[in-house]
Amino acid sequence: MPGQQLQTEALVLTRKPSADRFQQLTVFSAQHGGLLCLRRLATKTTSTSAILDLFDETDLYLETSNEGRTWFIKEARVLLRHEAIGRSYDALRLASAFVTIIARNPVHEESRAGVYRLLQQTFAAFGSTSRPDLVYLKALYCFARDEGYPVKQEWWQGLTAAARASASEMLNQPVEGQAVAPAAVAHLTHRLEDYLRAHTEILLDFASPSPAS
Repeated sequence: MPGQQLQTEALVLTRKPSADRFQQLTVFSAQHGGLLCLRRLATKTTSTSAILDLFDETDLYLETSNEGRTWFIKEARVLLRHEAIGRSYDALRLASAFVTIIARNPVHEESRAGVYRLLQQTFAAFGSTSRPDLVYLKALYCFARDEGYPVKQEWWQGLTAAARASASEMLNQPVEGQAVAPAAVAHLTHRLEDYLRAHTEILLDFASPSPAS
Protein backbone atom coordinates (compact mmCIF):
# COMPACT_ATOMS: atom_id res chain seq x y z
CA MET A 1 0.00 0.00 0.00
CA PRO A 2 1.25 3.54 -0.71
CA GLY A 3 2.57 5.47 2.28
CA GLN A 4 1.43 8.82 3.57
CA GLN A 5 2.07 11.62 1.08
CA LEU A 6 2.83 15.28 1.61
CA GLN A 7 3.38 18.31 -0.60
CA THR A 8 5.05 21.31 1.00
CA GLU A 9 7.34 24.24 0.35
CA ALA A 10 10.50 23.90 2.43
CA LEU A 11 13.98 25.33 2.96
CA VAL A 12 17.04 23.08 2.83
CA LEU A 13 18.97 23.33 6.11
CA THR A 14 21.47 20.47 5.97
CA ARG A 15 22.52 17.77 3.55
CA LYS A 16 24.90 14.82 3.71
CA PRO A 17 25.46 11.55 1.84
CA SER A 18 23.64 8.50 3.11
CA ALA A 19 23.85 4.80 2.33
CA ASP A 20 22.61 3.06 -0.81
CA ARG A 21 22.86 6.06 -3.14
CA PHE A 22 20.63 8.29 -1.02
CA GLN A 23 21.24 11.86 0.05
CA GLN A 24 20.00 12.82 3.52
CA LEU A 25 18.58 16.30 3.96
CA THR A 26 16.96 18.24 6.76
CA VAL A 27 14.38 20.69 5.44
CA PHE A 28 12.13 23.16 7.21
CA SER A 29 8.47 23.73 6.33
CA ALA A 30 6.29 26.54 7.64
CA GLN A 31 3.48 24.04 8.21
CA HIS A 32 5.37 20.97 9.39
CA GLY A 33 8.65 22.22 10.89
CA GLY A 34 11.79 20.17 10.45
CA LEU A 35 11.58 17.09 8.23
CA LEU A 36 14.26 14.44 7.72
CA CYS A 37 14.27 13.53 4.02
CA LEU A 38 16.04 11.02 1.79
CA ARG A 39 16.53 11.58 -1.93
CA ARG A 40 17.76 8.86 -4.24
CA LEU A 41 20.81 9.93 -6.22
CA ALA A 42 19.66 9.12 -9.73
CA THR A 43 22.11 8.23 -12.46
CA LYS A 44 20.18 10.19 -15.06
CA THR A 45 18.72 13.67 -14.89
CA THR A 46 14.97 13.48 -14.38
CA SER A 47 12.28 15.80 -13.07
CA THR A 48 12.50 14.08 -9.70
CA SER A 49 16.29 14.33 -9.30
CA ALA A 50 16.87 18.09 -9.19
CA ILE A 51 20.07 18.79 -7.30
CA LEU A 52 19.19 20.38 -3.97
CA ASP A 53 21.67 22.70 -2.33
CA LEU A 54 21.91 24.30 1.09
CA PHE A 55 19.52 27.23 1.62
CA ASP A 56 17.35 26.33 -1.41
CA GLU A 57 13.67 27.25 -1.26
CA THR A 58 11.91 24.21 -2.71
CA ASP A 59 8.58 22.66 -3.55
CA LEU A 60 8.70 19.04 -2.39
CA TYR A 61 6.51 16.00 -2.95
CA LEU A 62 7.20 13.55 -0.14
CA GLU A 63 6.15 10.09 0.96
CA THR A 64 6.66 8.21 4.23
CA SER A 65 6.12 4.65 5.33
CA ASN A 66 7.14 5.13 8.97
CA GLU A 67 4.67 7.79 10.19
CA GLY A 68 6.83 10.75 9.23
CA ARG A 69 10.08 9.83 10.92
CA THR A 70 11.71 9.83 7.47
CA TRP A 71 10.34 11.21 4.22
CA PHE A 72 11.36 10.12 0.73
CA ILE A 73 11.52 12.88 -1.86
CA LYS A 74 9.42 11.78 -4.81
CA GLU A 75 9.77 15.07 -6.68
CA ALA A 76 11.60 18.32 -5.99
CA ARG A 77 11.44 21.72 -7.62
CA VAL A 78 13.78 24.59 -6.72
CA LEU A 79 11.86 27.84 -6.29
CA LEU A 80 14.74 30.08 -5.25
CA ARG A 81 18.45 29.44 -4.86
CA HIS A 82 20.53 31.59 -2.51
CA GLU A 83 23.78 31.15 -4.42
CA ALA A 84 25.23 34.46 -3.25
CA ILE A 85 25.78 33.08 0.26
CA GLY A 86 28.49 30.79 -1.07
CA ARG A 87 30.50 33.67 -2.52
CA SER A 88 31.64 34.77 0.94
CA TYR A 89 33.42 32.34 3.26
CA ASP A 90 32.20 34.10 6.40
CA ALA A 91 28.62 34.31 5.13
CA LEU A 92 28.64 30.60 4.24
CA ARG A 93 30.18 29.64 7.57
CA LEU A 94 27.77 31.66 9.69
CA ALA A 95 24.71 30.80 7.61
CA SER A 96 25.60 27.11 7.96
CA ALA A 97 25.99 27.53 11.72
CA PHE A 98 22.58 29.18 12.01
CA VAL A 99 20.68 26.60 9.96
CA THR A 100 22.37 23.84 11.94
CA ILE A 101 20.85 25.35 15.09
CA ILE A 102 17.40 25.35 13.48
CA ALA A 103 17.86 21.76 12.33
CA ARG A 104 18.88 20.61 15.82
CA ASN A 105 15.98 22.19 17.67
CA PRO A 106 12.29 21.31 17.43
CA VAL A 107 10.23 24.41 16.65
CA HIS A 108 6.88 24.91 18.34
CA GLU A 109 3.98 24.55 15.93
CA GLU A 110 2.70 28.06 16.57
CA SER A 111 6.05 29.65 15.70
CA ARG A 112 6.97 27.58 12.61
CA ALA A 113 5.64 30.15 10.13
CA GLY A 114 7.61 32.91 11.87
CA VAL A 115 10.81 30.87 11.86
CA TYR A 116 10.29 30.09 8.18
CA ARG A 117 10.06 33.82 7.42
CA LEU A 118 13.10 34.44 9.60
CA LEU A 119 15.07 31.87 7.59
CA GLN A 120 14.02 33.47 4.30
CA GLN A 121 15.01 36.94 5.52
CA THR A 122 18.27 35.66 6.97
CA PHE A 123 19.25 33.84 3.76
CA ALA A 124 18.59 37.00 1.77
CA ALA A 125 20.64 39.06 4.23
CA PHE A 126 23.57 36.64 4.25
CA GLY A 127 23.61 36.76 0.45
CA SER A 128 23.82 40.53 0.24
CA THR A 129 25.70 41.76 3.30
CA SER A 130 29.29 42.70 4.04
CA ARG A 131 28.63 42.03 7.76
CA PRO A 132 27.53 38.40 8.16
CA ASP A 133 28.55 38.56 11.84
CA LEU A 134 25.74 41.03 12.50
CA VAL A 135 23.26 38.96 10.48
CA TYR A 136 24.10 35.89 12.57
CA LEU A 137 23.70 37.79 15.85
CA LYS A 138 20.35 39.25 14.83
CA ALA A 139 19.09 35.89 13.51
CA LEU A 140 20.05 34.03 16.69
CA TYR A 141 18.41 36.67 18.89
CA CYS A 142 15.21 36.63 16.82
CA PHE A 143 15.04 32.83 16.85
CA ALA A 144 15.31 32.70 20.65
CA ARG A 145 12.75 35.48 21.03
CA ASP A 146 10.30 33.87 18.60
CA GLU A 147 10.60 30.58 20.50
CA GLY A 148 9.30 32.40 23.56
CA TYR A 149 12.48 32.91 25.57
CA PRO A 150 12.69 36.23 27.48
CA VAL A 151 15.92 37.37 25.88
CA LYS A 152 15.04 41.05 26.13
CA GLN A 153 13.80 40.80 29.70
CA GLU A 154 16.66 38.61 30.99
CA TRP A 155 19.69 38.60 28.71
CA TRP A 156 19.50 42.20 27.47
CA GLN A 157 18.65 43.57 30.91
CA GLY A 158 21.62 41.67 32.35
CA LEU A 159 24.09 43.62 30.22
CA THR A 160 25.84 46.76 31.38
CA ALA A 161 24.31 50.08 30.33
CA ALA A 162 27.01 50.55 27.68
CA ALA A 163 26.55 47.01 26.37
CA ARG A 164 22.76 47.48 26.25
CA ALA A 165 23.18 50.61 24.15
CA SER A 166 25.56 48.81 21.79
CA ALA A 167 23.29 45.74 21.60
CA SER A 168 20.27 47.90 20.88
CA GLU A 169 22.03 49.46 17.90
CA MET A 170 23.29 46.13 16.56
CA LEU A 171 19.91 44.42 16.85
CA ASN A 172 17.55 47.22 15.86
CA GLN A 173 19.41 49.13 13.15
CA PRO A 174 19.81 47.86 9.56
CA VAL A 175 22.94 45.80 9.14
CA GLU A 176 24.32 47.82 6.27
CA GLY A 177 25.69 51.10 7.47
CA GLN A 178 26.69 49.89 10.92
CA ALA A 179 30.35 50.56 11.65
CA VAL A 180 30.56 48.52 14.84
CA ALA A 181 33.85 46.67 15.30
CA PRO A 182 33.81 42.92 14.60
CA ALA A 183 35.29 42.29 18.07
CA ALA A 184 32.30 44.02 19.67
CA VAL A 185 29.88 41.88 17.66
CA ALA A 186 31.80 38.73 18.60
CA HIS A 187 31.74 39.64 22.29
CA LEU A 188 27.99 40.25 22.28
CA THR A 189 27.38 37.05 20.31
CA HIS A 190 29.36 35.05 22.88
CA ARG A 191 27.29 36.63 25.66
CA LEU A 192 24.06 35.68 23.91
CA GLU A 193 25.22 32.12 23.24
CA ASP A 194 26.32 31.72 26.86
CA TYR A 195 22.87 32.86 28.00
CA LEU A 196 21.11 30.44 25.64
CA ARG A 197 23.23 27.53 26.85
CA ALA A 198 22.61 28.31 30.50
CA HIS A 199 18.97 29.41 30.51
CA THR A 200 17.19 27.83 27.54
CA GLU A 201 16.72 24.44 25.93
CA ILE A 202 18.15 25.64 22.61
CA LEU A 203 20.95 23.32 21.51
CA LEU A 204 24.04 25.05 20.15
CA ASP A 205 26.73 22.41 20.80
CA PHE A 206 29.59 24.37 19.26
CA ALA A 207 31.99 27.15 20.10
CA SER A 208 30.81 30.46 18.70
CA PRO A 209 31.44 30.70 14.95
CA SER A 210 31.73 34.46 15.17
CA PRO A 211 35.05 36.13 14.38
CA ALA A 212 36.97 36.78 17.56
CA SER A 213 39.12 39.57 16.23
